Amino acid sequence: MEEKTHTSTHYERELKEVKEQILYLGALVEKTIHDATKSLLERNSELATRVIEGDGQIDRLDEEIEEKCIRLLALRQPAARDLRFITTAIKINGHLERIGDMAGKISEKVLLLNKEPQLKPYIDLPRMAEITQEMIRKALDAFINEDCELAHEVRHEDEKVDNLNEQIFRELLTFMMEDPKTVHRSLLIMQISKSLERISDHAESIADMVVYMITGKNVRHEAEESCEPKDNNK
Repeated sequence: MEEKTHTSTHYERELKEVKEQILYLGALVEKTIHDATKSLLERNSELATRVIEGDGQIDRLDEEIEEKCIRLLALRQPAARDLRFITTAIKINGHLERIGDMAGKISEKVLLLNKEPQLKPYIDLPRMAEITQEMIRKALDAFINEDCELAHEVRHEDEKVDNLNEQIFRELLTFMMEDPKTVHRSLLIMQISKSLERISDHAESIADMVVYMITGKNVRHEAEESCEPKDNNK
């Protein structure tokens, strides 16, 4: 009995470590988005370079979390709720790593933009960045606290980012039509906007996975609002 209790305690600690590492990774990628956006607004090439160089830390943590989850699946053979938690953690981990990649791509465009005069004041891009960071934060809070309603809230935030992305595209298209000299800078800004839009997609996917973890329902292609579990498995 003591051995079984010890094993169970160790298992619970391992699950807790996965949660903590996912949260830490989430905080890292949030900071990369913040710093990438700051480097754009302040025309700070040094900061943009640090964001790019910092991707290695995100990649290493991604690998560590994935290995830990795979080891749990192999050695613990979890069932029902724990199985959904671990598989969800693996997928969330992958989305966070790709968000880090997107922040790096934004910083690469910033380095190019900083070599030329600023095209226009940045108003919508910082707003997009704020929304995406908040989406990531809420999605991870929903994951840790198993909050289905909060996960659904995140899923609806993506539309705001999509609308801002379309607005930026239309505005920059006007710039390019009126002055061909703005084409290169406009395209770079469009690519930054698109990267932020893709980050919001990843945050939405994390929220989808949280709903699945809690309810057992796959809502990736649905506007499902119910938080009732699909079955009674615990």
